[in-house]
Amino acid sequence: MSWSITGAAVRQSGRPPRRTAGAARAARAVAAVTAAALGLGVLAGGTALAGTGADGASAPVVTRAALSPSLVAGRGAKVDFVEQEAEKAATNGTVIGPDRTAYTLPAEASGRQAVKLTPGQHVEFTLPSAANAITVRYSIPDAPEGGGITAPLDVTVNGKNRSTMTLTSQYAWLYNQYPFSNDPNAGLLHPDWWITECSCVPSGTTPAPTIDKPFRPNHFYDEQRLLLGKKYRAGDRVRLTVPAGSRAAWTVVDLLDSHLVGLPRVELAAANVLAFGADPSGRRDSADAFDRAIAFAKRAHLKVYLPPGTYQVNRHIVVDKVTIVGAGNWYTIIKGREVDLATPAPDGSVHTGVGFYGKDAADGGSTDVHLSGFAIEGDVRERVDTDQVNGIGGAMSDSTIDGLHIRHTKVGLWFDGPMSNLRVTNNVIVDQIADGLNFHTGVTDSVVSNNFVRNSGDDGLAMWSEKTSNAGNTFDHNTVQTPVLANGIAIYGGKDNTVSNNLIADPVREGSAIQVGSRFGAEAFTGHLRITDNTTVRAGTYELNWNIGLGAIWFYALEKNIDADIQVTGDHFLDSTYNAIMLVSDWPVKDLYAITNVHFKDIRVDGTGTSVVSARVAGSASFQNVDARNVGAVGVNNCGSFNFTPAGSEFSLTDLGGNDGGGTTGAWLAPWELPNTITCDDRPPVVSPPAPSPW
Repeated sequence: MSWSITGAAVRQSGRPPRRTAGAARAARAVAAVTAAALGLGVLAGGTALAGTGADGASAPVVTRAALSPSLVAGRGAKVDFVEQEAEKAATNGTVIGPDRTAYTLPAEASGRQAVKLTPGQHVEFTLPSAANAITVRYSIPDAPEGGGITAPLDVTVNGKNRSTMTLTSQYAWLYNQYPFSNDPNAGLLHPDWWITECSCVPSGTTPAPTIDKPFRPNHFYDEQRLLLGKKYRAGDRVRLTVPAGSRAAWTVVDLLDSHLVGLPRVELAAANVLAFGADPSGRRDSADAFDRAIAFAKRAHLKVYLPPGTYQVNRHIVVDKVTIVGAGNWYTIIKGREVDLATPAPDGSVHTGVGFYGKDAADGGSTDVHLSGFAIEGDVRERVDTDQVNGIGGAMSDSTIDGLHIRHTKVGLWFDGPMSNLRVTNNVIVDQIADGLNFHTGVTDSVVSNNFVRNSGDDGLAMWSEKTSNAGNTFDHNTVQTPVLANGIAIYGGKDNTVSNNLIADPVREGSAIQVGSRFGAEAFTGHLRITDNTTVRAGTYELNWNIGLGAIWFYALEKNIDADIQVTGDHFLDSTYNAIMLVSDWPVKDLYAITNVHFKDIRVDGTGTSVVSARVAGSASFQNVDARNVGAVGVNNCGSFNFTPAGSEFSLTDLGGNDGGGTTGAWLAPWELPNTITCDDRPPVVSPPAPSPW
């Protein structure tokens, strides 16, 4: 998870908005400006081309998180695009993977496979439905000294209408130990840390070990969006070709999302930022114009409208009691540079950048903020945890954030409470250096629903109850794919929270799909926690510090007991790399903290590389109607607290009935394993299960 801290206090005064006599005149005045702006980014008209079905064309294979959609029906975000994996498309390139080994290109790809192209090679997707726009997830090499390169990728449809996407690796390719480096040739950032590569502390080892460079390369992928200019039909063929002479020695294409984007939204009765001096060409900074439009809208009791265009904004826009509406996140783009601060800010920030921020909670926070229909594109290329360079930040109560597209910021949305009643819905959050979204400190009665998160550099979605508990929040029907570091969804302390109906796929390193953790100084878990009807796929990474595999869902008691009422119900754990379920403490505190009162019910486990349950902690859990198949090792790995007492393990499992199935070793929850038999084998051979299939 990210270590961002509360932002600097920002104060803004303002009276409650009132309808004034000038409001109607202003609305009429800006209407003409709005209409003129519609020429920016509007799709070209024309008749769609019919698919010809040329020889060698590949039938479209539609997936969700690289699975058949039928396996994840009703779970995850309902999105307005269709996913197609490159390895299922027609290509004269090379399919790479599958491979789940961290620091490799396949491991960070959706489905752990992708297609590698050299100049002159292509991958071609057949559209499964009408589309007028695409998103391409890709990777190209870093510059030899770091900092990234750019390279072209040609796009044609049915062999015609060529356009060129400019790919970049300037926002990818991090190296080394936390908080990482952009320099592939750098020595260890923390030579006094123990590392797996030598099983030693390098600075305390004689002779000093030789560490290969680049050390732990990661965060390889980025993505680009492209409006195709017209509507194409199902069956038409989108070909991506690396042109001869490309600067990139290779280009890896992971997937293509095809979209049918509607017309721009128009708001005539609004404070149009163009009327206040905003520049839709992006050549001039529009931050002050945004401030003027917001101030006027509050006085006139109007919305603020951001018509189509690209607006340069290089600092925070402070929002309170205001509604800001864009023309749609394909049309209205707020883009900014990361700016060095002359002196560090009071919160420790050494940079600023584009972002919409509520007031600091210490100043009362912001209320009644409503943001929708635009994109935020930052310029964050390194991880500085004190920096407030997030797409959305601050405290916002009684507010909504809907339909944004956020990329290349540090964290997509980072909220520093106390605050309450926030709704975050229908957003796309991609290519972050750290978290996708984090509820940090005292966020209550808030909902994060129907959001799509891909390629976060830390937890995809997190609730972090540092200092003050988060309470009464729900993460529901979200999709989180390929978090490079940490977890898809993480809950660090808190009270009466819910994680439901989410789809989490392909975590890469030092985390897994779902974590329940007593760590990072979080307040204790109290009340209840509900983890209900989620699906994880290809989850469970290798923990470098422990040299063991993690569970698809894992409970971690590092700083306190975990003893709230925790119900894990209706979840599906598919193709888990190691264990499906893990309960663990750290060795220095193994005799101090326990995990109890956890109840698993109506669970499906389809494929584990090792066990169904791994217990490395004192405590207990109950299991009811937990059905498992294709289990790679003994059903229960029970080490307890590693004291190996004559009475058995310090962890007890209670069989409440209906626990069926298993693998090559027999029933996964056999009577001989109960209640606390020691069956400790942390590192059994990993058996790759077959692909998930209908139950």
